[in-house]
Amino acid sequence: MKLDVKICGLSTPETLAAALARGASHVGFVHFAKSPRHLDVAAMADHVGSVAGRAETVIVTVDPDDDLVTRFATEIRPDWLQLHGKESPERVAAIKASTGLKIMKALPIAEAADLAAIADYLNVADRLLLDSRRPKGSNLPGGNGVAFDWRILAGLDPAPPYMLSGGIDADNVVDAIRSARPSGIDVSSGVESAPGVKDVGRIHSFFDALDRLRMEEPARKARAS
Repeated sequence: MKLDVKICGLSTPETLAAALARGASHVGFVHFAKSPRHLDVAAMADHVGSVAGRAETVIVTVDPDDDLVTRFATEIRPDWLQLHGKESPERVAAIKASTGLKIMKALPIAEAADLAAIADYLNVADRLLLDSRRPKGSNLPGGNGVAFDWRILAGLDPAPPYMLSGGIDADNVVDAIRSARPSGIDVSSGVESAPGVKDVGRIHSFFDALDRLRMEEPARKARAS
């Protein structure tokens, strides 16, 4: 089973090292002042530099202006920009053209009707991230620890690659993968001991759950056939 795994909202060398050691395909760093996971540009540049090609690096931001986009591209030089705000398809295309970076566009999902937005971004973003719509009272577009009903994704065309996010942790990641069949999983609050505080033990537990799935899946498919 080939599955990309993104650990997002990392902020310390210890938790970044744990994610890399366990084989995360993507590591994410958040620049959004309202988030408990917020890092300034200099701190993100230090973390991205320390990855040294062991995973793809992702800067997560919300409705950035042109000056901030330029700083990301020139001072940090990540592999990806994840746009987690209300960026229009035209804005996504403009950011991609101006930076040359790969773009991951997050879309908020609560019900099947929300999936209609996917078509608008397929030709402008390199990848989509389907995340739970923010709960009432939250000012965070992501990292709220809330899942949506993954079964509504069953009818999606599997060709466009997308990452699944929102309320995923070691206890439910297997159900998430089996229900939605995404090409990637994104986890943030699910590996935290408190908002914004990544936990090395929980990172290991998350990857342990994925390892068990990889071992069990061939036998499960054989039984089904």
